Amino acid sequence: MNIRKATEQDIDRITEIYSAIHDEEESGRVSIGWNRSIYPVRKTAADAVSRGDMFVEEDAGQIVATGIINQKQVAEYANCRWEYNAEEDEVMVLHTLIVDPNIKGHGYGTAFVKFYEQYAKKHDCHYLRMDTNAINQVARKMYAKLGYKEPGIVPCVFNGIPNVQLVCLEKKI
Repeated sequence: MNIRKATEQDIDRITEIYSAIHDEEESGRVSIGWNRSIYPVRKTAADAVSRGDMFVEEDAGQIVATGIINQKQVAEYANCRWEYNAEEDEVMVLHTLIVDPNIKGHGYGTAFVKFYEQYAKKHDCHYLRMDTNAINQVARKMYAKLGYKEPGIVPCVFNGIPNVQLVCLEKKI
């Protein structure tokens, strides 16, 4: 497996993964809390690639997972009672981690999170933050297994999606 910064050539594949997860959610096979017409969409990927903070995970030359890594804490984080009172420049954030649902179960999500943790260390960020929707039990279990704590749940409209119970997650490394 290899994780690297995404390029413009990757946007179509990233968008395919977004579409596949929307298909899974709409069929009732997964509960993530995303909405095909709102988030994540092609513009989500294109904007992140343009900013240089979109990453892709490849296996045998195929993109299998994607996520955004940066130091941008979303506004809703201000409403969480974080365990660690970290300065902005000490925090690295993982957004929109998604594994292609057609090839899940191979440890891609865990590998991506491990990459994120190493990336944070390289950038002198010892506080990790991320979030998920409370209904996304699969992600919550994975993050707990990887040592992430849930210091709070923030009710909000998130990324344009109403009635989200935003689970804030954090870890100190």
